[in-house]
Amino acid sequence: MIELNLDDYIRKVPDFPKKGILFYDITSILASPPAFRYCIEKMTEIYKDKKIDAVAAIEARGFLFAAAFAFNMDIPVIPIRKKGKLPGVTLARKYALEYAMAEIEVHKADVPRGKRILLTDDLIATGGTLNAARSILVEGGAEVPEFFGIVGLPFLNYKKILDPTPVTTLIDYYSE
Repeated sequence: MIELNLDDYIRKVPDFPKKGILFYDITSILASPPAFRYCIEKMTEIYKDKKIDAVAAIEARGFLFAAAFAFNMDIPVIPIRKKGKLPGVTLARKYALEYAMAEIEVHKADVPRGKRILLTDDLIATGGTLNAARSILVEGGAEVPEFFGIVGLPFLNYKKILDPTPVTTLIDYYSE
């Protein structure tokens, strides 16, 4: 596996989506095959010897990383979507973002009872989205042994809301 500086592939956009927020944009990782490959290979290396039965991903960028990872691991992908995007019976949770309120859902039938699901997103900020996702997966009968993100923003204290579940990221930013 090639080693690269992931920071070189993360665009920092000030005042997005609102004034005072520094947005860490991972789309430039997706536009670079070596950077995207690096992320998927690192995920696979981290989890290849751990008991993971499925990977759940937060809409939308999380889907891209989870799908490639699931392909490598030969496990299912469970999409967690914004409210109103899934046609079947769903489990849902409302939660607070650092700058708004939101609601996510998962198809109830897609949550494997008694199985271990790695919960992923592209970026972990306050932990609110992942915490809501964890609660609907647990409600559906699954276990969430770990959270994974490409980017972590520990200065927003996500570990406080996600404890005691471990959080793994490929790169962390410690201040805005």
